Amino acid sequence: MEKVLLVEDSPMMVKVVKHLITKTLGFSVVVCSSMAETRKVLDGGDTDFLVAILDLTLPDAPHGEVVDYVLEKGIPSIVLTATFDESKREEILSKKVVDYVLKESRYSYDYVMKLISRLDRNRKVKALVVDDSSTARKYVKSLLELQNFQVLEANDGIQAMGVLQKNPGIKLLITDYNMPNMDGFELTTSIRRIFEKENMAIIGLSAQGSSVLSAKFIKNGANDFLAKPFSQEEFYCRIMQNMESIERIESLRDAANRDYLTKLYNRRYFYEQGEQLYTEAFNGNQSLSCAMLDIDFFKNVNDNYGHDAGDKVLVVMAQMLESTFGDALVARLGGEEFCILFSQTEYSEVLQQLEEFRKRVETSEVETEEGTIAFTVSIGLTDQVDVNLDEMLKGADQRLYDAKDGGRNQTVSG
Repeated sequence: MEKVLLVEDSPMMVKVVKHLITKTLGFSVVVCSSMAETRKVLDGGDTDFLVAILDLTLPDAPHGEVVDYVLEKGIPSIVLTATFDESKREEILSKKVVDYVLKESRYSYDYVMKLISRLDRNRKVKALVVDDSSTARKYVKSLLELQNFQVLEANDGIQAMGVLQKNPGIKLLITDYNMPNMDGFELTTSIRRIFEKENMAIIGLSAQGSSVLSAKFIKNGANDFLAKPFSQEEFYCRIMQNMESIERIESLRDAANRDYLTKLYNRRYFYEQGEQLYTEAFNGNQSLSCAMLDIDFFKNVNDNYGHDAGDKVLVVMAQMLESTFGDALVARLGGEEFCILFSQTEYSEVLQQLEEFRKRVETSEVETEEGTIAFTVSIGLTDQVDVNLDEMLKGADQRLYDAKDGGRNQTVSG
């Protein structure tokens, strides 16, 4: 579980912030009410914190000394304070804290929760900074690294396209306008031929800030635009807004592709992705294996224990499948029937994995309100890639029926 360090001397504030972190984010909180307590915790070696939330005025550190100390320990820090002083705010932000937030209303605390959640998720997000000025590039990189992004660099558009090709999964690209070889407009246009707006956020930058320039960036496919020089706070707000927009779209898309009960992929998504995997295997002479799995005597589970208990068995089965075969394409095709596509995995290895899974299911039990339920699965497996995906599924399905006719709770391959 992730940990958050909260340094605050107000018991009421501690209660509010700790409650929000534990209930909203599910993270644990270590509370310190003074500089001395903070030193005791961190000097004791406990520095493994996702982030620290720091008050500026403590009884034994009234001038924000705790900020320097915690930053020295390499812990990303959010200053949450009632002190509003413009010069102090600028001073604190110059220390490279994550953000400076005033205790103004409940929205301030909601914003801090969003920041913490963002820091957690950003660790899995790749960002690319493109600028021919190494100084400007390093500055933007440092800002993104404060927010826990994995940051890559390129000094012009052509190099950026190469980085994108070698590093799949980049979700955020920040590009300057005026660059040699390929400028920011050309880069944005080239990227949009490959990546849609909902798959990658592009933010344009330029010292030649104007409404015409920002409009041109947006019309070329950018999600947003910032004129140089920009404030650190504005930069982070724009980043957060764009990443949240992409994540909302991903969440909606994912929900449409998931089975409502088990949260495995549904039949529609399975066929969409499965056709691609089949085509790649067929054209590239690569290995592809298809397994069909069916819970044995599932009707008896529903009849004897009720449909709620049957649903729980399906959910447990799905969880076991996902935890065991997370690298493969796993889907619920309907009822108690599941399917797995294994791409570029040796057939003998797939067969062994399936047999181990079948034995694991055989020794598992599901606790329900109606009693403990034990169940087994029958499995059919094929690696015949010679006609189309439908024929491959029919082959696996035939072997599944052979497993059932042979007494169930077994794997039939061929």
